[in-house]
Amino acid sequence: MSAAQGGPAGDPVDNDYQSRTGQNEIPVQRDEAPIESSEYDNAEVANSDEQLVRDDKDAIDENNIIEERTRGATKKAGSYAEPGDEEGLEAAE
Repeated sequence: MSAAQGGPAGDPVDNDYQSRTGQNEIPVQRDEAPIESSEYDNAEVANSDEQLVRDDKDAIDENNIIEERTRGATKKAGSYAEPGDEEGLEAAE
């Protein structure tokens, strides 16, 4: 569908959402802004087993593992009772 028929013009650059100075606390970059370089830029390194090992090591942070367990924690016996059929319902007039 073309723009003449009421469809989108197909412009892939849309900076309407870009942050304006003093307007938003969360910065939003322009579409044309350069992306930062990373270790994944080199295809030979990025798809290697060495990189996968590094990613796994970075993903598993031993400091975030808690020792205690909460699975299976339940209320004490007799402390839970199901509501009755009429409980919580407004009286019919």
